[in-house]
Amino acid sequence: MANYAIALEYQNCIDCRACEVACKDENGVMLGADKQRIWVGIVEGGKTLADAFLNFYPSQCNHCIDAPCVTVCPTGASHYAEGGLVKVDPSMCILCKGCMEACPYGARFVDETKHAVDKCTFCDGRIQEYGTTACSATCPTKVRTFGDLEDEDSDLVNLLKQREFFFLKEEEGTLPKLFYLVPENKEYAKRTLGDVKTHTWDEIKPLYEAATQAKEPEWKKA
Repeated sequence: MANYAIALEYQNCIDCRACEVACKDENGVMLGADKQRIWVGIVEGGKTLADAFLNFYPSQCNHCIDAPCVTVCPTGASHYAEGGLVKVDPSMCILCKGCMEACPYGARFVDETKHAVDKCTFCDGRIQEYGTTACSATCPTKVRTFGDLEDEDSDLVNLLKQREFFFLKEEEGTLPKLFYLVPENKEYAKRTLGDVKTHTWDEIKPLYEAATQAKEPEWKKA
C-alpha cells in the first residue's frame, strides 16, 4: 500500500511562490495570505557579511505518521486516509480548533466558506491521474520530489538513498513525511544548519516502516 511523502531540495527554492498559487488553483483554497495549505518559511543568519545566509523552507502539512491533530480531534474529522495522508472531513468538523493547537507545524487554518478546518492533502484528487502534487509539478526549480516510500524504484526513495536529510521539529516525535535534503556543500550545510540532526534512509526506513504498519489499520478508504 502506498505511503506518500515529499523530499525537498530546499536550496533550490527562489521564493517565487508559484507553489502557493498552484495549490490554491488546484484545490480551491480560499484567497488570502493567511489561508495557505503550503507556504515558504524564511530563516536567515550569519554574524558577518562573509557568513550571511538565507534559507527558504517550503512547508505544508507533514502528513505525520503519528499525527497529534488526529489524536486530539473529538469527532474523527481529522483522520488518516489511504496513502498515509492526514485529512479533514469538513462535514464532521465542529471548529473546536483542537487540531490547530496540536499541530506543531501550524499547517491548518479555518476555511470560512466550508465552516471547517482546512489543510494540505498532497493533492490526493490528482495523484492517480498525474502521479504528483500541483506544487511539485509547478515548481520551476524542482524543489519537491513527491513519491511513495513503499516504492523502492521511485524517484523519491532513490533520492533519499543518495542524500542525508533532516526533519523540521523532529523533537515533537510525530514522524513527519517532509524530508529536507542536506545541502551537498558540506561546509555550507554545517554553517547554516548548525546542530540539526541528520539521517540516512537506511537508518530511518525500519522506523518508518514499523510505525506505518502500526497505523495502517486506522487508514480510512477514500
